[in-house]
Amino acid sequence: MKIKNILACAISALALSGGAAMAQQAGDWTLGVGLGHVNPKSNNGTLATLPASIGSSTRPILTAEYFIQDNLGIELLAAVPFRHSISLSGVQVGTTKQLPPTVSLNYHFSNDSPITPFLGAGINYTSFFSTRSPLGNLKIKDSWGLALNAGVDFAVSDRSAIRANLRYINIQSDVLLDGTNIGKAKIDPWVASISYVHRF
Repeated sequence: MKIKNILACAISALALSGGAAMAQQAGDWTLGVGLGHVNPKSNNGTLATLPASIGSSTRPILTAEYFIQDNLGIELLAAVPFRHSISLSGVQVGTTKQLPPTVSLNYHFSNDSPITPFLGAGINYTSFFSTRSPLGNLKIKDSWGLALNAGVDFAVSDRSAIRANLRYINIQSDVLLDGTNIGKAKIDPWVASISYVHRF
């Protein structure tokens, strides 16, 4: 089952449960801890004239959000480094690690139910490191890109919630082999996550 379908099932299951509303007001902080799954799009560009494929990865994530107004927050996404395989024409030729810190402006739709949806947009910076390949000195340059964010908070108390979240992040990076540009990796992943969120 695809990760987006798993996320949809989780949201549906939460919607059938009970819970108390969790409201966010100006000056509030929330901290979230959970798991994120980075799933690159299926066509990841061409490297050295060969079709490239970047593997998926799941790691712990952390979010912190500060509410500048009622229901309007600035959120930082951080994570343990994600590790991805790199394949050319279906043959693995390397691995890389990346950190994708993302800053988003999120609007949380207030209502009287325990379920609070939100939408957001922001900027992602992805840093690649520890790239390894038997082909030579493989380097993936860092990337800046747009990030879109949608999710649902299911309140389990007036200060805590379970969050189901789906992001789209624009990640496109030049790739160098022994200093020569061999193409652009077009990763553009969907990032699905489930977190526990607490309001302070």
